[in-house]
Amino acid sequence: MSKEMAPTLEENFSKLEEIIAKMEQPEVTLDDSFALYQSGMETLKNCNSILDAVEKKMQVLTADGETEEF
Repeated sequence: MSKEMAPTLEENFSKLEEIIAKMEQPEVTLDDSFALYQSGMETLKNCNSILDAVEKKMQVLTADGETEEF
C-alpha cells in the first residue's frame, strides 16, 4: 500500500484559488457556496499547519556560527 503525500503549501494555495473562482461564479447555488466555503476553511487549516511546522523548524544562525531555534 502506498501512502499518499499531503498537499504542499503551493498546492493548497492553488486549491484556494480554484475555490474562490468557483464561488465567484453567478450560477453557484447557496448549497454549493457553503460546501465550497467549508472546503476552503479546511484548506486554510492545512496551510496553517504547514506554516506552523515550517516555523518550528526555522533556526537562526548566531554571530559565532551556532544555530538556535528561531
